[in-house]
Amino acid sequence: MTSLDKPTTEETSADTSADDARAVTEAALFEAFGGVRGMVETVLPGLLFVSIYTVNKNLHMSALAALGVALVMVVVRLVRRDTVKHAFSGVFGVGFGVVFAMMTGNAKDFYLPGMLYTLGLAVAYIITAMAGVPLIGLMLGPVFKENLSWRTRNPGRKKAYTKASWAWGLILLAKCAILFPLYWWADTTQLGWVLVALKIPPFLLAVYLTWVFLAKAPPPIDVFAEMEAEERAEEERKAAAAGEGEGAPAGRHRRQS
Repeated sequence: MTSLDKPTTEETSADTSADDARAVTEAALFEAFGGVRGMVETVLPGLLFVSIYTVNKNLHMSALAALGVALVMVVVRLVRRDTVKHAFSGVFGVGFGVVFAMMTGNAKDFYLPGMLYTLGLAVAYIITAMAGVPLIGLMLGPVFKENLSWRTRNPGRKKAYTKASWAWGLILLAKCAILFPLYWWADTTQLGWVLVALKIPPFLLAVYLTWVFLAKAPPPIDVFAEMEAEERAEEERKAAAAGEGEGAPAGRHRRQS
C-alpha cells in the first residue's frame, strides 16, 4: 500500500467518531424501546390471552391469565430493581383490555383499548412532525442528553427526528388499517393471532428506520455536559475573584509600609 492509499489520521478519527455515534444511537434506542425483554413483555400477555381463548373460549380465564402474567413481569422487574416503565405500561394496557372486555362481554374488546392507543399514537407522531416538534425527538432527546437542543441548535437532528416521526406514524397507521377491519369482520381468535403477529415486525421496522435517520444525522449536543462545564467555569471565576480580593489588602499594606 502506498502512502496515498493509507488512510490519514483525520479519516481514521472521523470513521471512529462515526462508529461511536452509531454505537451510542443503538444503545439509546435499545434503552428507550426496551430491547428484547421489552418486546417479550409486550407480546406475552396478548399471546397468552389468544392461546387460552382459542382452546376453551373462556373470556374470564383468558383475561385473568393475561393480567396475571403482566403483573408477574412487573414483580420480577421490581425484585431485580430493573426499569419498570415497559412492564407497567403493559400492565395498564392489559388492565384496560380486561376491564373493557369484562364490561361488554365481548372477547374482542380485550384488544380494543390497545388498538385505539396505537391509532392515537400514530396521529400524535404525524401531527407533531407536521408541527415541527416531532414526538420521537421529545422521547429520545433526554436519552441522548440533548433535551430540546435539537429544535434550535441542531437542525440536522431535528430533520432526522421529523423523518423518524413520520415513519412511526405511517407504520402505525398501516397497522391500524389492518386491525380495525378485522375487529369488525373477524372473530376473536383471528383478530388475536393477527394482532400478535403484528406486534414485533412493524415495531422493528420503525426502530430500524429511526436508527438509519439518526445514524446519518449530526451528533447530539450534550446539554448536561455544557451545564457542568458552565458550573465549573463559574466556580473557577469565583475562586479567582476571591484570590484577587485576598491579595489586594496585602498589596496596600506593603505600599503603606
